[in-house]
Amino acid sequence: MTQDERPQDTASHLPAKAVAGLRSPIEAEVAERLAWLIRLRWLAVVGTLAAIAAADQMVPGVLPLGALIATTGFIAAYNLGFHLVARRLAGIRDEARRALYARRFIHFQVVLDLLCLTVLLHFAGGIDTPFWAFYVLHIIIASILLSPQSAYAYVAVAAVFYGAMVLLEFFGIIPHVYLNGLACPGYYARWTTLLSTGSAFLATLFFSAWMATSISTRLRARDLELVRLNVELERRAEELSKLNRRLQEIDEARKRFVRVAAHELRAPVAAIQSYVRLILSGYVPAEKQEEILTRVEQRALELLDRINDLLILSRIQEHVEKREQVNVAEVLQKVVELMRPAAEEKRLRLQVEIEPDVPPILADREQIQHVWMNLISNAIKYTPAGGYIEVTLSHRPTSIIGSVRDSGIGIAPEDQEKIFQEFYRTEEAKQIAPHGTGLGLSIVKQIVEGLGGRIWVSSAPGKGAKFTFVLPRSDVAAPAE
Repeated sequence: MTQDERPQDTASHLPAKAVAGLRSPIEAEVAERLAWLIRLRWLAVVGTLAAIAAADQMVPGVLPLGALIATTGFIAAYNLGFHLVARRLAGIRDEARRALYARRFIHFQVVLDLLCLTVLLHFAGGIDTPFWAFYVLHIIIASILLSPQSAYAYVAVAAVFYGAMVLLEFFGIIPHVYLNGLACPGYYARWTTLLSTGSAFLATLFFSAWMATSISTRLRARDLELVRLNVELERRAEELSKLNRRLQEIDEARKRFVRVAAHELRAPVAAIQSYVRLILSGYVPAEKQEEILTRVEQRALELLDRINDLLILSRIQEHVEKREQVNVAEVLQKVVELMRPAAEEKRLRLQVEIEPDVPPILADREQIQHVWMNLISNAIKYTPAGGYIEVTLSHRPTSIIGSVRDSGIGIAPEDQEKIFQEFYRTEEAKQIAPHGTGLGLSIVKQIVEGLGGRIWVSSAPGKGAKFTFVLPRSDVAAPAE
């Protein structure tokens, strides 16, 4: 790979990922610059022919017109070929591949142009002609289109071509074209001429390359910086857009929370108020007041449950949590100890299987406890007496897997997606527990998904249900992007 095919040094201050994806506009337009270079060569062909005609009028018979015109015709011929090749390159859709081929093509053109220019100078008088200054134009073009290293390399190529021509004429290996009346006889065969002209030639080309590469390098650096800033602005704009969407979601969640809370809390509060009013108004006999107060207590407990669920849901939606390394197996064992008396009261067989060495996860301990309590309490609530509940916890190379299976009432297929919605309860669930909040599974789903996991249910009416969730392990590094 050549220097021109590597990223330019001007991008060295950028982050690695940014450099990999950024190119300056000048570099991106290399393929398009081919057309400009070909048009410039057509102008050179026309200008050379005009100069030949003018020279023949001024000093007729001095220049070898046939050789000059043939060389110019050769330049025109290969420029036509270059035009056809450039059209094919323009058809390549892959921008990086097109730019790579274009750079290689430019290298070939510059070398051929320098060689043909040397041949033209030979037939135009060799060292006697001042037109060697046209080498400067080629060096400037190379500095604009290619890397600084390539520009200095072409200074060396031009020096080799020009030096070879001058030395071959000096030693008489090729004939020197004498410009009768325009140059001193034998001027080309003097050592002083070689040294003075050669020094001026090299100094001029080197200075031209240095000046052109300095300017082009700064332009490339500024262009690349503009591209980097543009990418950074786009990234910041995307971040602001995501933040704005997130704020809108939070605001919508807040409004929905207020609406739902008001709706769900109104019924138990109204019931409590009615019972209290009946007692205060004297409509309830003394022997029935205890029954009414029991109902008030039940409604108050129901209200407290709903408030607790709404608070948990609110914290989840607002990402209010304290994440730490959580031993899920330990949390499960404590939850089972709390829930086992309720299972034994309904004569349910509660079986727990925990694989050894279950790794920890990064989570909020209270939220993990809520996941287990909700799934197991639902299994106890909706499983008829004498049934069974199986709780399992296992692990895989990148995750842990928990499940709660019961022999309860089951869930119809059309309800299996809806049960994870806020406040949704199936008709069968309402018959067994009329005063449920309908928030439990919604909270579980949001907790699991908030930790980067997923949860699903497998069930059929009358055949029980199995809830399974998967959470990522904290001891396994996330895959690199």
